[in-house]
Parts: sequence; structure tokens; C-alpha cells
Amino acid sequence: MKRVWMVLLSLFALPMLAEVALARVEVNINLSSQRMNVYVDGAHYGSWRVSTGRRGYFTPRGTFRPRLLKRMHYSRKYDNAPMPHSIFFLGGYAIHGTNAISRLGYPASHGCVRLHPANAAKLFDLVKQHGKRNTIIRITGSTTLAYARLKPPVRKRRIARRRYQRKKLRRPRARRHYRAYRRWRRPRIYFGFLEIYGG
Repeated sequence: MKRVWMVLLSLFALPMLAEVALARVEVNINLSSQRMNVYVDGAHYGSWRVSTGRRGYFTPRGTFRPRLLKRMHYSRKYDNAPMPHSIFFLGGYAIHGTNAISRLGYPASHGCVRLHPANAAKLFDLVKQHGKRNTIIRITGSTTLAYARLKPPVRKRRIARRRYQRKKLRRPRARRHYRAYRRWRRPRIYFGFLEIYGG
């Protein structure tokens, strides 16, 4: 019986080992450092900053393969947010480009793995060239460690410019408002922001 089980296990394990051996593109994502390292045929291809799921959201960990490639996708769940060069690896979770470049290197997404648009285009073309079957996506680490180690990006505060405008005096009607009309006709002297009416 043991030999039969060993044969069955080997039959199921051989195809999986063959797929791993044929894998040309390896995408390693570390949630703790918020970085992605890409290897092609064992050689280091690039290291890029990413943004994974922030507090209240979850980025799945494990080993995956690309399921779907879409050059341009719009999120139905989050107000049709653009997701350029999307590589879906588990349900609605994907690796895609983002316009929030300043937030890269810190957890800031709804669960997806965000990349710089240029790097997302490179990875998309790389996976498309070598094929989905020859690509492995590994996600390891912990987001809580990322919060402890990494500093949040500084947001630039926009200072609203205050415009000091002198109020325009409306000319009252002479017949109905005679007193106001006489006051409006008096000579005015300006000292900075103060307005003094002459006698």
C-alpha cells in the first residue's frame, strides 16, 4: 500500500515540479519591506517599491500564478478606479500601476499590489512575453512589520492664499436713501485696511 501511495504522490508531484522548473519569471513581493524583486531565468531583473493593503484591508500571501492580463482595467468596486497593466493572480487581487506614486513604499491600497506605471508596464510585457504558465508570484512578509519599520510619506499641505480685497461701495439711490447718499459722497481717506470718512 505504501508503494502505491508513493507512486500516486509522485504522479501528482511531477507535473508541479516540472512547472516550477520551467518558470522563467519570478515575482517576489515582500510585505514587510514593501518591495518587489523580479528574476528572469534566475538573474535579477529589477527591484521596485510597491504599495500593498493598508489597515482594514488584506493582501493575500502565498504562491500564485497569473490568471488574467488586462492592459487597462477599471475597478467596479472602488468607483471605476483605473488599474493600468493589471496582472490578476487571485480573484479580484492584481498587480497594477497607480497614480499615487508618492504612497509607494508604504501600505496604501485596498489589497492589490500597486506599482509605478512604468514598472507595471515592464512587468506586464515580461509576463506576456514569457507566458502565464512560466511566471510565479510569491507574496511573503507582514504588513504590521511594514508599519513598524517604514515611515509614512509626508503629505504636502496646500496653503490657501488669502486674498484681501477691498469691498466695493455701492452707490445708493439719491431719492430713497438721501442720508446714505450724502455719506457716500463724502471724501474718503485710506490708511492701510482702515477707511475713514471725512467730515
